[in-house]
Amino acid sequence: MGVGNVSKRILLGRKLRSSQLGETLLPKRIALPVFASDALSSVAYAPDEVFIMLSVAGLTLYSFSWQIGLAVALVMLTVVASYRQNVHAYPSGGGDYEVATVNLGPNAGLTVASALLVDYVLTVAVSISSGVQNAASAIPFLSGHEAAAAVALVVLLAAMNLRGVRESGTMFALPTYGFMVGVIGMGVYGAIQLFAGTLPQVESARLQIEPAANYSGEISMAAMIFLLARAFSSGCAALTGVEAISNGVPAFRKPKSKNAATTLLLLGSIAVTMLLSIIVLANRMGLKYVDPNEIERLRNPDGTPFTGDQHTVMAQLAKAVFADFPPGFYFVVGMTGIILVLAANTAFNGFPVLGSILAKDGYLPRALGSRGDRLAYSNGIVALAMFAIILIIAFNAEVTRLIQLYIIGVFVSFNLSQLGMIRHWTRHLKTETDPAARRKMLRSRAINGFGLAMTAVVCVVVLVTKFLSGAWIAILAMGAFFAIMRGIRRHYDHVADELTVAHFDPILPTRVHAIVLVSKLHKPTMRALAYAKASRPNVLEAVLVDTDTGGTDRLLEDWDAARIDIPLKVLYSPYREIIRPIVQYAASIQQSSPRGVVAVYVPEYVVGHWWEQLLHNQTALRLKTRLLFSPGVMVIAVPYQLRSSQLALARDEWESDRLQPGDVRRGQIRRE
Repeated sequence: MGVGNVSKRILLGRKLRSSQLGETLLPKRIALPVFASDALSSVAYAPDEVFIMLSVAGLTLYSFSWQIGLAVALVMLTVVASYRQNVHAYPSGGGDYEVATVNLGPNAGLTVASALLVDYVLTVAVSISSGVQNAASAIPFLSGHEAAAAVALVVLLAAMNLRGVRESGTMFALPTYGFMVGVIGMGVYGAIQLFAGTLPQVESARLQIEPAANYSGEISMAAMIFLLARAFSSGCAALTGVEAISNGVPAFRKPKSKNAATTLLLLGSIAVTMLLSIIVLANRMGLKYVDPNEIERLRNPDGTPFTGDQHTVMAQLAKAVFADFPPGFYFVVGMTGIILVLAANTAFNGFPVLGSILAKDGYLPRALGSRGDRLAYSNGIVALAMFAIILIIAFNAEVTRLIQLYIIGVFVSFNLSQLGMIRHWTRHLKTETDPAARRKMLRSRAINGFGLAMTAVVCVVVLVTKFLSGAWIAILAMGAFFAIMRGIRRHYDHVADELTVAHFDPILPTRVHAIVLVSKLHKPTMRALAYAKASRPNVLEAVLVDTDTGGTDRLLEDWDAARIDIPLKVLYSPYREIIRPIVQYAASIQQSSPRGVVAVYVPEYVVGHWWEQLLHNQTALRLKTRLLFSPGVMVIAVPYQLRSSQLALARDEWESDRLQPGDVRRGQIRRE
């Protein structure tokens, strides 16, 4: 096995057969951390964004934080209930894209797909960046190097996902459950302290907040509504990731729909509990939080500017609640940092699956639809990592800047999905006569209708409050994805039309003119001549390009001495070019016989090491590339295996003869 294969096996593990796909399906206990980590982790930064928006007016609007939390919780529970209908009706894994395509048409489906692709990329960028910022609260040397750390984590996460969905999910399960225990435990302990009258204040409680520069000191009703709406839209970041389960139903064990719906219910219940506990604790513990880029708005009690570090909401709460138990603080902060990084795993599962479905439908390159060695959609994983790295570098891993681009896409998909489900139930109600089934459909349609009303309101609020703050970039990206996918589909359709066999297409050429390229009289040349002769062309000749008169004369003498019965034609090349004379000669033959075929035989060395490839076949490679664009010209590579290729073949055969995982259990032991 070569060095490259050894490194690949160490990184990814052994290959899995296609028949082992069933072994990668997920039970609910693993599916929850795999698909719900994004939505669960959103509670770590969604409260931060709520308090940042409310701080624009100083402390005036902080008392509304828990009402905003309740509104976000209501929307989340509504969306969860709506998506439970989706997974039962469309369990194939197309999710919002399939629902919109089937019920609203291809353009609606492509709009949903564009929105989800953008949202998945932003999920990785936001989650990783937020995780690094939380880690910087406990690890000082990360400060100032957040972007580099975030890029490294994206690469690491991509490598882990390339090992397969089940294996990555098993690795991520423990920290995800640890995060749930940490946050819910902090909420319970904080509630006990609250009722006991011992709930402490957070470190920022003593500080004051200066209103934003454009705040005049008094706030009108319209301005207050706008600020509350903007805080609500930022808090709705907690809803991202809910749709991932509907896209990942095929990854669940049977019964797939039931298990996916149960996982959705668990996700909604846990996420709402965590979100409300954080916001209520922050409100009761006097938390003050501003945009990290406007830290100068924080003031000490004596009115002097605050010069310390502003830690995240989660870090401040954990430090105060667990003031008498430091391990609790480090556990919560540590699990928060890890889950925020692992939250990107939801996107690493959703993006490749959606990409494979779009590739199958002809909207993305077909390479995204193929599974890798570990039965994961490797090309989609790599593409997602590249897009996320570009965003992290462009925005310097700043969550507040990235979050303005966020959740636009997911709410576009929410709306079109709910509208599609309403049409789905309406269409089935026209033909359904069973009263019990009709009642169930009417109930499902009512749930989806209420979900559409809620998500439509949120979508309008998000667009109005975030458009000029950066949401326009996400909308532009969605439009770009839409146009690109339409262009790819149009290309594939044109190619399919062009390749369709018509009744007048000739089955056989009228004439075959074979050319064997000759540079020296050696074994590869003789093999190419023999293969060309065995194909019985109408005309067969060897062709030599004269770039060295002395060498050409010696070859002609050797040719005559060997008594080869195939004529040798010499092409004169005054500028020592090799490729151009051959291409021009083949083109002239084809033009003289348009219904004929020119077959060009190219002798090639087969080598066993990558560095040997750099020493051989370079001219042949360039020549084949040029000839591929010549109509009526066929290129046939005639391989000649050097000794090093035999050694490489022996290594590959030795590797293929080794037992693979599961061979003994399946009785597939190789015998001599």
